[in-house]
Amino acid sequence: MNFKIEKRVGVRATSDRIWEVIADLPGWDRWNPIETGVTGTIAFGGQINLTERIEGLPERQVTGRVADWQPNAQLVWTEKRGFLFNVVRYYEIEELERGSCIVANGFIFSGFMGEGFHDKHKKTIRTACEAIGEALRVTSEA
Repeated sequence: MNFKIEKRVGVRATSDRIWEVIADLPGWDRWNPIETGVTGTIAFGGQINLTERIEGLPERQVTGRVADWQPNAQLVWTEKRGFLFNVVRYYEIEELERGSCIVANGFIFSGFMGEGFHDKHKKTIRTACEAIGEALRVTSEA
């Protein structure tokens, strides 16, 4: 079973502009309050490395594999946290009309340990998704 935490936010910017912000992995330090020190390659099977700082949880070094990506639409990576715990992390852009988008960012937890982690930390992770969504909105609209 999967457990999802997501934040969707309206952004007054083109999907091109939002993708430009997301695709600039080293630039995340300038806008993303949670995921910093980002390096890697956006390509199928590419590796993404980052430091995750979610208030109330220990700082973590994350290594993920790009599972899916489409310019101006989405970036998805997966992370294995052990035999019984997997995480999917994603950004999705839906352009409603030119210059007006809905952007989602979220976590999907699966596996036996994923359910317990989700239940214990969902408020904290939801707050982190809200902070990321708002920061991405402000940066994309600037």
